[in-house]
Amino acid sequence: MSYSPLEYGHPGPYTGPMDVLQAMKVFIRVVETGSFSRAAAELGITQPTATKAVAEVEQRLGARVLHRSTRGVTPTEVGSLYYERCKAVARSVEEADAVAAQDGDGIAGTLRISTSVAFGRRVLAPLVIRYMREQPQLQVDLSLDDRYVNLIEQGVDVAIRMGRLADSSLGARYLALNPWLLAAAPAYLARCGRPAVPGDLADHACLVYSSVQGHDRWHFGGPDGQQTVAVRGPLRSNNLSTVLAACRAGLGVAVLPLYVAHESLARGDIVQLMPQHTPPAQEIHAVFPSPRLVPRKVTHFSSWLGARLEGAWWQQG
Repeated sequence: MSYSPLEYGHPGPYTGPMDVLQAMKVFIRVVETGSFSRAAAELGITQPTATKAVAEVEQRLGARVLHRSTRGVTPTEVGSLYYERCKAVARSVEEADAVAAQDGDGIAGTLRISTSVAFGRRVLAPLVIRYMREQPQLQVDLSLDDRYVNLIEQGVDVAIRMGRLADSSLGARYLALNPWLLAAAPAYLARCGRPAVPGDLADHACLVYSSVQGHDRWHFGGPDGQQTVAVRGPLRSNNLSTVLAACRAGLGVAVLPLYVAHESLARGDIVQLMPQHTPPAQEIHAVFPSPRLVPRKVTHFSSWLGARLEGAWWQQG
């Protein structure tokens, strides 16, 4: 990669003003990506144009806003404060544009959504399509990834996440509960017997979903209180569809969310085990980059989605 004189700390000649709001947007993405080139690629501009935009910001402020090195860029103390204000301005401008473009109570602009692969494919994608039919002026960028996504670095407006949220500076809205159950195929039960209590699982082949914290220790609630069982088995995977397929094939016992298992349960491919001893349900949240100045498109979609995740929502679609 080549670096301009500005990236080594030498601003270069001032060649005329760029639109102030556009320069702010460039600065925001440079800070969030840590790179002039990545920010430029995302914004569809050249690296020299991105460099020039930040140079104009610094000349207008009379202060250095970025530390530059061959490893990348990081905000200075002034730059960090300026970044927070720029984010607030950008959100306000986006909301103003959306209000001007919307028809009645419609939502306009681009909504960038992130969630896990299984939930996205099975639940969220059909719902997003319904939402887009109701909001024809809205564009959606839906990203499915089981890895942790940094909302700020990836420019995500809202992420739909499962499980207890860690304390952070992110904003969040509770949507629903995601219930789980223990299941196995009839062929497995005919071959290996049916576990009656959580402790019996120590003698069974267990199919482990490795994306859940504490994945080799399964937790259950029931009439005898909370119980934890250490499990092992022939398969460990970070993909719920793979765990379901192995369960249906009779390879072992699995803990699965109802939204993944309900169709197989209805067909009899798998059966629920120990219904009186249930794995803990997960909370579902809409998570956004900041609890302050949340764009209307995010609050509207989050509210709409929460209304659809009521009752037996896992049977939708």
